[in-house]
Amino acid sequence: MPRLDSTVCGMGMNTTEVTMEHITTPSPKLAAAAIAQRAAEVSIELATTVRGPLKPVADQLIRAASSVALNLAEGAGHIGGSRKHHWRIAYGSALESSSALGLLQAAGKINHQRASEAEALLDRCRAMTWRLIHGGG
Repeated sequence: MPRLDSTVCGMGMNTTEVTMEHITTPSPKLAAAAIAQRAAEVSIELATTVRGPLKPVADQLIRAASSVALNLAEGAGHIGGSRKHHWRIAYGSALESSSALGLLQAAGKINHQRASEAEALLDRCRAMTWRLIHGGG
């Protein structure tokens, strides 16, 4: 396989001399989006197991958890007030997701351990999003 010349990427990214020190940690915006993505994955997994009269709550959990991840990702691509608008929506959707998880958990419709995992991810996401909205990140 041909190797690209090290000058193509400026730092020689295609040479064996490149180390991980050139790679920075993700920004708080992208880290929050990644955590929201994982929370949505767990929430969707749980919601798809619900049948019967609480199926509409499970469907709303899917929409709310997806909204958190999608709005954080979209907000990361905007600037100014538009960015914060998406983050505020994400924060509210994270609260809504937690409420739906709580209802389904209280009714015994979802796995408690997995629901706790999703809730912990949502809580962390809310904390990070709060800091993004209020200038701490």
